[in-house]
Amino acid sequence: MKDNRSYAIRFTFVIIGCIFLIKLFFIQVLDENYQLAAENNVMQRLVDYPYRGLVYDRNNKLIVYNNPVYDLMVVPREVTVTDKTELCKRLGITPDEFDKKLTTAQEYSWYRPSIFLKQLSNQDFAGLQDLLVDYPGFYIIPRTVRAYPYGGMANALGYIGEVSKGQLERDTSNYYRQGDYIGISGLESKYEEPLRGKRGVKYRMVNVRGLEKGSFKNGRMDTLPQIGENLMSTIDIDLQEYGETLMEGKVGSIVAIEPASGEILSFVSAPSYDPNLLTGRNYSKYFSELQRDTLKPLYTRPLMAMYRPGSIFKIIQALVALEEGVIQESTRLRCNRNIIGCHGPHSYENLQGAITHSCNPYFVQVSRKMINQGDSEDTYEDTRIGLERWRKHVASFGLGAPIGIDLPNEKGGMIPNVDYYDRAYNSTNWKFSNIQSIAIGEGENLVVPLQMANFAAIVANRGYYIKPHLIKSIGESGQPLPEYQVKHYTTVDSKYFNVAVEAMAEVVRSGTGQYRAKLADIEVCGKTGTVQNNNRPDHSVFIAFAPKDDPKIALSVYVENGGQGARAAAGIAGLMIEKYLKGCTERTHMEDYILKGDFIY
Repeated sequence: MKDNRSYAIRFTFVIIGCIFLIKLFFIQVLDENYQLAAENNVMQRLVDYPYRGLVYDRNNKLIVYNNPVYDLMVVPREVTVTDKTELCKRLGITPDEFDKKLTTAQEYSWYRPSIFLKQLSNQDFAGLQDLLVDYPGFYIIPRTVRAYPYGGMANALGYIGEVSKGQLERDTSNYYRQGDYIGISGLESKYEEPLRGKRGVKYRMVNVRGLEKGSFKNGRMDTLPQIGENLMSTIDIDLQEYGETLMEGKVGSIVAIEPASGEILSFVSAPSYDPNLLTGRNYSKYFSELQRDTLKPLYTRPLMAMYRPGSIFKIIQALVALEEGVIQESTRLRCNRNIIGCHGPHSYENLQGAITHSCNPYFVQVSRKMINQGDSEDTYEDTRIGLERWRKHVASFGLGAPIGIDLPNEKGGMIPNVDYYDRAYNSTNWKFSNIQSIAIGEGENLVVPLQMANFAAIVANRGYYIKPHLIKSIGESGQPLPEYQVKHYTTVDSKYFNVAVEAMAEVVRSGTGQYRAKLADIEVCGKTGTVQNNNRPDHSVFIAFAPKDDPKIALSVYVENGGQGARAAAGIAGLMIEKYLKGCTERTHMEDYILKGDFIY
C-alpha cells in the first residue's frame, strides 16, 4: 500500500517536472514574446515625421517651405536628473517650469514618450546634443515648421498647429497622435491630407544611459516616411505683394481672378499678419496678440466679410430684367426722384445709360415690373411669385450661397426670399413697396467680396464662371483639379451680356471710373459702388475686368469706410490691372494717392 503511494508521489513530481521543462522550452525557443520584452529594454521607437509638401505660385516661385526644428522628448520612467539647475539653464526654463512639464508627461504616461519642449532651433539643438548624454530619459527628434519667404498671403495660406484633443476625438482615420501638427486654417487645412505625407518609424538600440548604439535589427523593422505632396497655386505672388502694399493702413480686400479659368491671381485680406509669426516656439504668444487685435487680422475678409453690394447689383438687375423680357436695351425710363433719391445730371436714360449713371429710380421701376409680373399694381401675391422667380436668376450668379472656393469658412451672403420676408414682417402681407431697396443693392442683400470678383468674371465671360480656386494641381502630375474645370452658366442668355459689358466700359471711359481706373492703352470695364454703412463713412467698392475683349483679369476691391467707390476702390483696381497686364506701374501719381489714403475729403 505504502509502495503504491510512494510511486504515485514520484509520478506526480515527474509529471510536474515535465510540465516545467516543456513550458521553459516553449518560452525560450518557441514563444518570441519574452525575447521581444527583453529587446524592448534596449530598443527605442522613434516617429520619423515626413516633410510637409511645399507650395509654389503660378510662376513656380516657392512661397511656403519647411524649416528644421527639434522636439525634446521625455520618457518619465527613464529620467535621471543629476543637476536640474544646469539642465534648466541650458533649456532656457525655470526649475518650476521643468517640474510642471515633467508632471504633465507623467500624467500622460510613465512609459510612453511625450514632448517636453517644442521646436528647438538648430542653435538650441547643437547646445543640447552633448549635454543629454548625462540625462537619461531625454532625447531629441527632428521636426519641421513652415517658413514663408514673402511674409504675405497669410489668410489664404493659413497656419499649422499642434492637434487638439477635440481634433483627435474627431479623427475617424485614427492617423493623428498627441503632439502631431495639423493644418488649422487656409490652404494648410483644406489640403491637409496631401500636404501632411505619412509618418515613418525608426527603431534604435540604446544602452541603460540612453546612448544610441545603432539601429535595431539593421533597420529591418523601420518604415520610411512619405513626403507630403507639393501644391501648385494659382497666385501671382508679385501681384499679391503689390496688392498688400496698396492695402496697407486700410481695412478691406482685393480678389483678382483669371476669368477663363477661375484661377485666383491675388487674394488680399487687410489688415493681415506675417505668417512667420505663427511658427516656432512663440506661436502661442503671437496668436494671442493677433486674436486681441481689434482690427481682426485673422479674419479672412474676402470670404467672410458680408456687405451690401450697392450699385454693382444694378448690373445683375438689368441682366435678369432682360432675360425676363420686362425691358429691352432701348427701354427709357424717367429718373423720377420722387420714387427714390438719385445722383448726377441725367433724366431719361436707356438701359446702358442707366447703368453708366447708376440711376436709382430706373432700377426701382424695372424691378417693380419684374417682381410684380409686369403689373403696375403692387399686390401681395404677385410680389411673392415674382420674388422667387427673381431670386432663382440671381442665385445662378453665385450669390446667396457659398461658391465653393478651396478654402474653409466661406460665407454665402444673402439674397432674401419669400420665407425671409414672411418671418421679418411676421405676416404674408408685404409687397414690393416694402422691399424696393433690394432693387439698388441695398436692404437685405448681402455679398462677400469673392462673389463680386466672381460676378466680374461672369460678365467678362459673357455668362458663365468656373469656381474660383487657389490650387491648380497637386503633386507631380501638374493636372488641373477636375472640380475646377466645370463651367457654371447663369440663367441669363449670353446675348444680353453685351449691354453690361458696354455699360461697364462706358463707366471707365467717361463715367465715375474714368478718373482713377482708366488706362491709356487698355480698355477697362468697371462699376463703382458706394455702400451705405449705418451712420459711418460709406464703403468704397469697385469691380472691373480687362481688357474688354479676351479679358485676362477680373477683380473686386472693397475699402471699408473709404467713401465713394470712384476713389479708393477704383484707384486700387486700376493699379492692380496695370501691374498684372503690364508688369509695372506707370501712374506713380495714382500710386501715391492710394498709399497716402486720404479718400473721404
